[in-house]
Amino acid sequence: MNKHDEPARKAVDAVRRGSAASLETLLDAGDAEHWIALDLGIRRRSWYWSDTLPSMAWVRAGEPPANEPSLAVALCHPDGRIRQAALVSGAAVPALLPLVAVRCADWVVPVRAQARELLRAALAEADPTTLATVTAVVLRTARRRHGEYAQELVVETLRQADDELTDALLGSRDRATRRLAHRIAIGRDRFSPARLARLAATDDDVVVQDMCADAALARVGDGRHDEVLRLLLGSRHSRVRAAGVTALTALGRTGRAEEATAFLVDRSGIVRACARWVLRRNGQDPLPHYRKACAGPAAAVSPGAVAGLGECGTRADADLLRPLLAHPSGPVRARAVGGLRTLGAAEPTWLRPLLDDPSASVVREVSVALVPYAAELPEAWLWERLAVDRPRHARTAAYRLLSGHRSTVRLRCHLSLLDDPEPGLRGRARAAVPRWDPADAASVYAALSTGERTHLDTLIDRAEPVLGGRVVELLRWYLRAGRGTHGAQPAVVRQDLAAPPR
Repeated sequence: MNKHDEPARKAVDAVRRGSAASLETLLDAGDAEHWIALDLGIRRRSWYWSDTLPSMAWVRAGEPPANEPSLAVALCHPDGRIRQAALVSGAAVPALLPLVAVRCADWVVPVRAQARELLRAALAEADPTTLATVTAVVLRTARRRHGEYAQELVVETLRQADDELTDALLGSRDRATRRLAHRIAIGRDRFSPARLARLAATDDDVVVQDMCADAALARVGDGRHDEVLRLLLGSRHSRVRAAGVTALTALGRTGRAEEATAFLVDRSGIVRACARWVLRRNGQDPLPHYRKACAGPAAAVSPGAVAGLGECGTRADADLLRPLLAHPSGPVRARAVGGLRTLGAAEPTWLRPLLDDPSASVVREVSVALVPYAAELPEAWLWERLAVDRPRHARTAAYRLLSGHRSTVRLRCHLSLLDDPEPGLRGRARAAVPRWDPADAASVYAALSTGERTHLDTLIDRAEPVLGGRVVELLRWYLRAGRGTHGAQPAVVRQDLAAPPR
């Protein structure tokens, strides 16, 4: 059974046992996905539970199921007549209102029409908890063919609800519900600019951050921007800091644009870019600031300053970055490598020693910078760093560089890792082998020594249990085409080419 059918299984088991337990004990009632899974699960496995699901007998008798599990199962029944018969009783139970909301997007017109009428009446009396759950469910079913009506109904209800009710949804654990609640509250001008800035600075949802930051800046008046900017610029979220930095341009007439200088060395790239934009709008060049920051004492050099120099410097600035490759701080060394790569000055002679750096971020940056030079790097030196006893980040870097080497070196690297104990490398190798088909494979293979060819052939033979006979036969053909076979394709390749495209 699919794990997504778990809510349905629990509900049906409760019906089978005759349990009158509340649905809250059977599923996470505050999670909209559980309600969706309950509905889909019962319909998907209705054939398996046919002896437990409600029949038409109680519909004819006019007596709905006596408890929440039975009524919930009836609301999700594959028979539209049973779903419709359960709606009136279901709408009277607040705990089941999310399923009534699901039925508003039902594919059967009578069920859909009745559910919408009942939901509209029930929402007027719903408490904050029920309304929050219904809203979360409706925002998901809105993607269905008939889901727009319930979404519009919920939005209309929230816009007309009192502040206490809408405020309760601001803290919902459902992200879509929280976004909607903030959007409605902002539209009703519920918050002061300072509170909006505080929400933007502290909320973990980027959509809420953007909404609140934009609203705070739009509502702030002349002479009242100090607190708003302090909150935005002091946020731990980069998007919010960027919004605050950008706002300094509009406030340039008060002299606050100079504050953007401090954010030139921010840890976030988007904030640094905004700070440079503000300075340029005010006639200042940010590059001298970066050069000064990177030319000072080593202890005063920050990763943001190094990254910023790489982002807006010139190739001549590589002379400032190279000494920082030996900086005691790993983040500074990593940004120096990235800066040299951005400036087109990532010479292998300077970067090769850093492939053994203890910092994973440095090694990662070095491997990316050396990819264009991978074929020039000593093969044996890279194989040493791919050894199993090496740190994971070192092995990953070596794999990236061997994957950019000569065609047969790449193949040998992939084949050697098919059973590697590291899942990441093993998965990448297994995915790469079937895609390996370089045009020079046969000529490079022919140029190998007898021992190298034998070793590669052995690796291919050992790979058959993992890759399958088809892939192995293709590999052999790629390597031997033109070496006495006159380019003849194996049968499996001829079949593939003759088959119509899928």
